[in-house]
Amino acid sequence: MHRLIAAALPLALAAAPAPAAPNAQQSKMQAAISAEVPRHEALLEKLVRQNSGSLNLAGVKAVGEMMRAELEPLSFRVEWIDMTATGRAGHIVATHTGNGRGQRVLMIGHLDTVFEPDSGFTGWSREGSKVTGPGVGDDKGGLVVIVAALRAMQAAGTLRNADIKVVLTGDEEKTGTPLAAARRDLVEAGKWADVALEYENVATDAGRELATTARRSSTNWEIVATGRTGHSSSIFNDSLGYGATYEMARILDEFRRTLPEPNLTFNVGVLVGGTPAALDDAGVKGRAEGKTNVIPASAVARGDLRSLTPEQDARVQAAMTAIVAKHLPGTDASIRFFEGYPSMPPTAANRALMAELNAVNRELGLPEMAEMDPAKRGAADSSFVAADAVTMGGLGAAGGGAHAVGEWVDLTSLPRQALRNAALVSRLTATARRK
Repeated sequence: MHRLIAAALPLALAAAPAPAAPNAQQSKMQAAISAEVPRHEALLEKLVRQNSGSLNLAGVKAVGEMMRAELEPLSFRVEWIDMTATGRAGHIVATHTGNGRGQRVLMIGHLDTVFEPDSGFTGWSREGSKVTGPGVGDDKGGLVVIVAALRAMQAAGTLRNADIKVVLTGDEEKTGTPLAAARRDLVEAGKWADVALEYENVATDAGRELATTARRSSTNWEIVATGRTGHSSSIFNDSLGYGATYEMARILDEFRRTLPEPNLTFNVGVLVGGTPAALDDAGVKGRAEGKTNVIPASAVARGDLRSLTPEQDARVQAAMTAIVAKHLPGTDASIRFFEGYPSMPPTAANRALMAELNAVNRELGLPEMAEMDPAKRGAADSSFVAADAVTMGGLGAAGGGAHAVGEWVDLTSLPRQALRNAALVSRLTATARRK
């Protein structure tokens, strides 16, 4: 039996309707979380005020040390995994050893943000329960939810026997290379785990909080088109053909017309054409020259491809490659795909885990959560473990404006999410694992 299906069975059985009242352990969790609201708001402010853009290696490591200081007193063995060889700071891998009988739970977050020290978006501001700051929700609010949930479990006595790993990557927003090395420790943790929970922002729609049971992939691609250059008066003839820019336009337009399908997007992020034209090594800045009376010799485009399953991704990549290979007269073109984030497909096991979460919601008197449309969510580190563990994402704080100036979090979501997660993780780690 596939491990995901096998793991789903105890979860599905446990998801039967439960009384809409917290049990004694959950009441202790709730009391602990309520008492520590000021503590966790202060922790969030401390984390946000420390810049940890992905390329700010010292800043990422400083946030890692803050998280070490939170996890070690909870009897986690905390390791700093140095990643300078990949061009990034490193990761936190923290392990809590329980009695070995319950489900193994992996909790995933990230230390870095998209905001580098020179971004101009700094500091911390508060208006009522709304706080604004770089990375406040993505993912520093998620880090605080993890800490608050674990502390509540300790207060209720459910942490003692729990087998838990916490992996906090230092390069989620701009992954180091090679990717296999950058995600090696996370993948290994996924193989160890029965269940993986990821702490990006909780998804919301019209004020309702939703469960993330699937995420799409994120893969970058690059097309290079070339043509015969010469006087523009000879374009389209047999000797010079159509030029690189028309070849690129043909390719991109055929993508637009023929490839669209549910759960698939393919954005063109940057495009240059001329004589010559090129992108920098990072693929984010372009240089092009040309005159109106010169047929362009080269064109380069980079974009991304997002799909819901590995099968969809492979099929669409093959279709894109076939389109690129057709060529207008007098031109050539090639496409290459880069390593990227895999998809986290929707599975019966993931949905059974959502049912388990909703059983907890009923017990706590919280609204039940429906599935988030994966086409509305970005990629995340949870996708790297989805092939090995039953996985659910979006268990962090509620807010908005991620990746933009003005990113914010609703502080009232922190205790609510901490309680949900403390109760869920306690339930999972008390459920006998299938070996």
